[in-house]
Amino acid sequence: MPTPRPAARLRASPFHQPAANRWPKESDPSVDITRLLGEWRAGDREAANVLFPLVYRELRAMAHQQLARRVPGDSLVTTALVHEAYLKLVDRSRAAFNDRGHFLAVAARAMRQILVDQARKRTALKRGGGEREIPLEEGKVPLAERAAEVVALEEALARLEQLDPRLGRVVELRFFGGLSVEETAEALDLSPRTVKRDWRRARIILHRELSRQAAP
Repeated sequence: MPTPRPAARLRASPFHQPAANRWPKESDPSVDITRLLGEWRAGDREAANVLFPLVYRELRAMAHQQLARRVPGDSLVTTALVHEAYLKLVDRSRAAFNDRGHFLAVAARAMRQILVDQARKRTALKRGGGEREIPLEEGKVPLAERAAEVVALEEALARLEQLDPRLGRVVELRFFGGLSVEETAEALDLSPRTVKRDWRRARIILHRELSRQAAP
């Protein structure tokens, strides 16, 4: 029986998302993402639940704009979207050092949901054509031409998260969020060396799983 891994500061379970009619409005003057980050840092889990839909909504709009401008064959570069959202939404003059890691973790989760939802819509419109294994390059998601592979990766990643939640979080942050090794380490309260090791191990496991799925 494998030795349990130490719990990361941000757990692998999805954020609880409030019902759509309870999502705060962008125009609501009481909504302060920097304040919500501080409250989350202080241990208020409800602050994270309010934060997620705000970040999700902003990133979804930004992703749709990038997809509309993309050249056929280009990948969606999530790294730029996540960092642009941070600069736009967070008052860095008031944010604590580790607030950035919290924000990036929420943004990576939101990007994952946005991209997988988009991929599922595309595969529903276009069936067949065969599947190829998707390259796991951090921050580059070939959504348009390889939507079926993105969906297959999401299914394999869900199984990986059951096996090892921390490995799943590393993939989420690195692939869907486009975070660097150092940023992933910051978000998960790990050392960069551990992140590199987890990233290598996760890619091996996912490659094996996706190869098994693609086998006739």
